Amino acid sequence: MRTTTLIPRRIATTGITVLGAAGIATAALTGTAHAAPQTAKPAAKVLSADSATAAEHVATQAAHAKAAKDGKKTEDYPDNLDGWIREAMSIMKKHGIPGSYDGIKRNIIRESGGDPNAVNDWDINAQKGIPSKGLLQVIQPTFDQYHVKGTADKLTDPVANIVAACNYAADRYGTMDNVDSAY
Repeated sequence: MRTTTLIPRRIATTGITVLGAAGIATAALTGTAHAAPQTAKPAAKVLSADSATAAEHVATQAAHAKAAKDGKKTEDYPDNLDGWIREAMSIMKKHGIPGSYDGIKRNIIRESGGDPNAVNDWDINAQKGIPSKGLLQVIQPTFDQYHVKGTADKLTDPVANIVAACNYAADRYGTMDNVDSAY
């Protein structure tokens, strides 16, 4: 009995939907539909937003043009953990530094939870006044020794931190993939 009562209701609901759509279409065609009045944004606000977007676009295009002139291919990476790892791996590949995406990400999650500004202020290094910092919790002397030219010279820069840490791990353990605890 329940099944037989659902079928007529489905048909009725479908009929209402079709009729409703037809009514909307008819109103639109005959001009009887009422549209909300359109309001324009003040020109200054639109212009400033458009100018900022245009400026970003011009800067990106200039970087691409310079790279093309130099015979280099540029790639845009998102400003997030995935983008930082992919950009770091691109640099690592150019410098012969081994490491896999999964191995790098696993260590980042364990060391900093993905926070590029993470600072360890409790371990022995911190007690000596040189806390580990960044995605892969590198101390400044290690960063200075294993920093790769062409990356930012800042310990907490996500890409520079990953590349330097992977360079260190490659020297010490063969690859970041072999690191399964604090290093």
